[in-house]
Amino acid sequence: MNLTLKVWRQSGPTDSGRMVTYRVEDVSPDMSFLEMLDVLNERLIIEGDDPIAFDHDCREGICGMCGMVINGVAHGEQRATTTCQLHMRHFEDGAVITIEPWRAAPFPVVKDLVVDRSAFDRIIQAGGFVSVPAGSAPDAHSVPVRKEDADAAFDAATCIGCGACVAACPNGSASLFTAAKITHLSLLPQGQPERLTRARAMVDQMDAEGFGGCTNTGECTAVCPKGIPLDAIAQMNGDYLKANAK
Repeated sequence: MNLTLKVWRQSGPTDSGRMVTYRVEDVSPDMSFLEMLDVLNERLIIEGDDPIAFDHDCREGICGMCGMVINGVAHGEQRATTTCQLHMRHFEDGAVITIEPWRAAPFPVVKDLVVDRSAFDRIIQAGGFVSVPAGSAPDAHSVPVRKEDADAAFDAATCIGCGACVAACPNGSASLFTAAKITHLSLLPQGQPERLTRARAMVDQMDAEGFGGCTNTGECTAVCPKGIPLDAIAQMNGDYLKANAK
């Protein structure tokens, strides 16, 4: 496969960026998207150019590190797929592919396709944990949990914190991420004592970071590689209203 890539290049957070065009030839359809970028970077290094900076780690779709807007869609047009699990067989020979970083004020560009997502860390630090002393590990099944609640909690817990929801949202909202981190705890018995204070602290921190508000557009769940539903946001909003009603 022969491809034309239009890649966002930016030397640093305060520098102006621009789109740069590259030709990549003899790309195997079995390559992942990141492997294709690796091939391009190897060529750039040999030619004495600066390689394209991009985040990656596990390359198995579970760490949430990789993230870029491909042809205008966070993680690309393949549904329920992270960038590292997107393969070149989903593109046509001769295709023109645009590659950009996440676009949101709370995610400043560090370099090229790398953005600073530490705002997510601060949201988690505000309350995304269970701090109630729980003692040693309980015996299995000593605390009954409804299967419906367990399933919903597990679905929310699959969030990998990649930030695609923010990049896709026209408001730059982190509501789906925050809701997932709140809901996977609030649905289980261990998370009940701090349920309302957790919701209030994490939503307030999300707002303090400069993320936009949710207007139920649904773009977030459409690009979420784990398919976290909008129901999680409804659950979060309900807990937040109850917390502020007291």
